[in-house]
Amino acid sequence: MPLRKHSSVARLQQCVVALTVLAAVGWLIAVWPRSPSWAVMGAAALLVGHAWFLAAELLLLPHVARNDPAPLASRRQRLAAWAAETRVALQVFAWRQPFRWRSEADCLDDARGAGRTGVVLVHGFLCNRGFWRPWLRRLRADGRAFVAVNLEPPFASIDDYAPAIHEAVHRVRRATGRPPLLVCHSMGGLAARAWLVSCGHAPAGLVRHVVTIATPHRGTWLARFSRRENGRQMSPDSAWLASLHAATPCSAAAHFTCWWSNCDNVVMPPSMATLEGADNRLLPGAAHVDLAFRPEVMEATFALLEQAAE
Repeated sequence: MPLRKHSSVARLQQCVVALTVLAAVGWLIAVWPRSPSWAVMGAAALLVGHAWFLAAELLLLPHVARNDPAPLASRRQRLAAWAAETRVALQVFAWRQPFRWRSEADCLDDARGAGRTGVVLVHGFLCNRGFWRPWLRRLRADGRAFVAVNLEPPFASIDDYAPAIHEAVHRVRRATGRPPLLVCHSMGGLAARAWLVSCGHAPAGLVRHVVTIATPHRGTWLARFSRRENGRQMSPDSAWLASLHAATPCSAAAHFTCWWSNCDNVVMPPSMATLEGADNRLLPGAAHVDLAFRPEVMEATFALLEQAAE
């Protein structure tokens, strides 16, 4: 099956990028005659406006995480996390997702992938398959079969994403003859868990393993402010999360590796990204999006593929 022909998230982010660039150019033209320095600074501030929101989140983190068992992030860690997240978020939300989400097609016909464990990649809230572009390029070079899903519509119930994951898993399994590895970022990990519940089975037999990265398994404080259905479902006290925990077999967590960080600017408090009984791996100093592209996370995940029986 070919790539999805549309992405609501891509269209939305294309508009945001276009409006931001127009605003920056307009400011530059209007202010330059009076003060070139103010013109340049104002345009730059508009182009990296997301940095202000990231800074606010990381400044808020110590307050929200003050009673969390996670090691409290130092000021230096939070500053480094802010710098890295500002750069990575610009790449993801202003380039890969709006303009390059179709640049790496799903790979199911490479003869090297037959009989080898493939991968299904599941993005998070307000993202699309373009999020995974560095992962897709590496998987293709490694000769692995893979499918990166697009979760549409972007503001639906998390339960509504189960069919897309189900289809992707079966496509990879048909191509390889093996259950795939699932790699999920943020809300994508909850979508994967909801899919497993909908199948009525534990992960064994359906997937090789599930890797979640910065997934709010027990919710996140920021979700309290959401007005969207899938956002509200990620609130720590949501009935949806309680139902998901109740429906998940105790043995399922053994099939999960959960990456989390004490500098996560979205999953607050940070330990909410852990899952009881799972292989929970703390990577200090990484922010929410940046965590998905840290070499430690990618290398450990590819090591899981190599450990799979070939």
